[in-house]
Amino acid sequence: MNKTNKIALLVDGDNAQAKMLHLILEEASKYGKVTIRRVYGDWTKPQMNTWKSILNEMAFNPIQKFSYTSGKNSTDSALIIDAMDILHDELVEGFCLVSSDSDYTGLAQRIREEGVFVMGIGEKKTPMAFVKSCEIFTYSENLEVVETKAEEPASSKAVKKIKSKVPPNMNLIHKAFNMSANESNEVNIATLGINLRKLDPSFDCRTYGFKTLTGLFASLDSFELVENIVNGRNHPVLRKK
Repeated sequence: MNKTNKIALLVDGDNAQAKMLHLILEEASKYGKVTIRRVYGDWTKPQMNTWKSILNEMAFNPIQKFSYTSGKNSTDSALIIDAMDILHDELVEGFCLVSSDSDYTGLAQRIREEGVFVMGIGEKKTPMAFVKSCEIFTYSENLEVVETKAEEPASSKAVKKIKSKVPPNMNLIHKAFNMSANESNEVNIATLGINLRKLDPSFDCRTYGFKTLTGLFASLDSFELVENIVNGRNHPVLRKK
């Protein structure tokens, strides 16, 4: 997406954590300018108190939705109705839906049918149907700040072994590589990242302990990074060994 595109950030307050709101906003802002910021919930309930202090600080609007029936969550219906109004009024060029609830699967699909960008943010327990309905899905666990050593510059000669307990899906990576490869069988890292997201909207190098795709691929035995100097700067390309 173009950074100038406007995004509506709609948060299911019953299904997200207030302490993550600044990280959620930062993540959504990578894909555009967040012009509509709303958090939905029943603000008469004690569990919503954690949101109140941060809403004004971060310029979010609280949207009240009373729970008229015990055991029924009416927040999702309010968010969905608002999202459809925003979509039809063409107020934004993209949406960020924050929830781990599968009830938003149909909404994400409908937004995509209109050719409008839609991303999701939720916990790793989020049903795959919702994840796959978004163009990009970021797990909230990957947004949490973790004190780690800065990544060493990637090099084709010095390759670090991956230390993550969660190994990357190599079948997915090879498919994305084949989609992205040029006539020289080399791949631009940015192009590879786009195609990885097309195949799996939840693909995120942070899942494996890396801040960048370059760092991740420098750690994999199956690939090597090749120096590629453009205008005096190195933009390494990826090649299979």
